[in-house]
Amino acid sequence: MGFVQSAGAVQSLSRPSIPVARRIDLSPWVVMDYFEIWRRQPSVRRTVSFLGRNIAQLGLHLFERKGDTDRQRLTDHPLAVLFSRPNNFTTRYRFFNSLVCDFAIYDCAYWWKVKGGDGSRQLLHLPAPLVTPKGDNWLTPEVFEVVGTKGKRLIPAAEVLYFRGYGGAADAGVSPLESLRQVLREDWTASEMRDQVMRNGARHSGYLTRPNDAPKWSDGARERFKLEWQTRYAGSAAADAGGTPLLEDGMTFTAASQTAKELQYIEGRKLTDEEVARSYFIPPPMIGILDHATFSNITEQHKMLYQDTLGPWLSMIQDEVALQLIPDFEPVHPDRFYVEFNIREKLTGSFEERAGVMQQAIGGPWLTINEGRAMDNRPPIDGGDELIRPLNVTQNGDQDPIPAEEQPAAGMTPTGGGEPEPEDDAEQED
Repeated sequence: MGFVQSAGAVQSLSRPSIPVARRIDLSPWVVMDYFEIWRRQPSVRRTVSFLGRNIAQLGLHLFERKGDTDRQRLTDHPLAVLFSRPNNFTTRYRFFNSLVCDFAIYDCAYWWKVKGGDGSRQLLHLPAPLVTPKGDNWLTPEVFEVVGTKGKRLIPAAEVLYFRGYGGAADAGVSPLESLRQVLREDWTASEMRDQVMRNGARHSGYLTRPNDAPKWSDGARERFKLEWQTRYAGSAAADAGGTPLLEDGMTFTAASQTAKELQYIEGRKLTDEEVARSYFIPPPMIGILDHATFSNITEQHKMLYQDTLGPWLSMIQDEVALQLIPDFEPVHPDRFYVEFNIREKLTGSFEERAGVMQQAIGGPWLTINEGRAMDNRPPIDGGDELIRPLNVTQNGDQDPIPAEEQPAAGMTPTGGGEPEPEDDAEQED
């Protein structure tokens, strides 16, 4: 029978101690943390910024369930006001953009629940690199350690809204950049080589040969030449790498390298863009890779963006808010309230398509004259708030239909007067 073990006994298990890796070796002499990679690697920054910008522009609305089919949006609720202005110095857009960028780079993000000087509730963004979950409870952290330039501070878990992805045994996510280690390393090495080629001229790989009649090298002379060659010309960190070496004793250099065109650097850079986009499940045309893009598939991929790409992100944020934030505002019946991103405007088609669908669904005009003028930033006019009803449009059971003009009776004038039409001259003569 299930539901027997107490939650306290489960929480008492030892919390696994797993170090969190936040650095990637891009070369034997270059190591970067995740943020530095985002700052300097164009493919990563382009993809992460794309996610942050497209989610931050969506409004997060608060609703109350009145029944199975009844919902009411709350605009003056304290939580709705908090989402519109998280704190006194951060806009809603920057606040959600920081959340998404942190989660996309580190697979975790943190909000600090605080009170302002006026007693109002506020939310502060805690940078992910400064925060470390702590505690013996392996199910969820008990405290969060925040490290700053002036020391450390422990924040109780109840005061932090904790977003995290899947991390195996650790209660922390694993950055998508970890799966891109090899791709980012190859891109970095190729970029260094291209830079040296541009600065020092053509760079060649190959081997050196000495003629048979050359003087015999001593061990010291051989080591001296080898060290000098490696220091000056070999390796991307060499001072004169890519330059033209000076040979001695009649030696010859046999090239065994490929040109930049043969190495397909443009294709390699494009491959990095595609691999990074795939790691974040973003359609390539959305970030400017238009090799196989057409008008029809871009339109469909734009719809897919807010359904398959951003849909899981939006659900994750909504669920964490419902679990960790709504009970602070509605402790009695938190399940009656929920938040939802407004993606309706993003999923609607062009104005012409939307107007046509609306008119078909309603069965007649659906904008007044003044509403149409307001869309063009024009002032209202008298009588412009009445919805125009064509004469051929009515509803079943309409108690006040618009009467159409009566057809003139036989022998009557089209104007509706009662005078009969004059007879033909031939009939008068008869």
